[in-house]
Amino acid sequence: MPTSEALRLANEVGLDLVEMNPTAQPPVCKIMDYGQFQYQQKRKQQQTQQKSKRIEVKGLRLSFKIGKGDLAIRKKQTEKFIDKGHRVRIEMFLRGRERQHGELGKRLMEDFIASIEKETKVEQPVTRKGNSISAIISPK
Repeated sequence: MPTSEALRLANEVGLDLVEMNPTAQPPVCKIMDYGQFQYQQKRKQQQTQQKSKRIEVKGLRLSFKIGKGDLAIRKKQTEKFIDKGHRVRIEMFLRGRERQHGELGKRLMEDFIASIEKETKVEQPVTRKGNSISAIISPK
């Protein structure tokens, strides 16, 4: 229908003529209360933001010469983060002579990841970049 007739109909009812799809041929319009439409769109957006769960990346540092007790504490921390649904970045910085033995650090990191009892998946495998070794794990 012509635009002038659609505007006349909208004015008779006391509502607005809202263009829904301007790219269509001919453009698609709807007779509605524009203020209420905006309000509903805003509410939908707020609800989707509330439903979306923020997943943080928690950091955890290991050292080359870490003791068994400290390793157990790090393991508990990792499991706690996984239970809460967070991703965990495990890092190890190599200093001095440790840099020549990076394969030992990688093995220590892989053993640590394997020792975690919670259901996890490895998002980023154990990789060495310069003088640091890192991996990212997340809950399944």
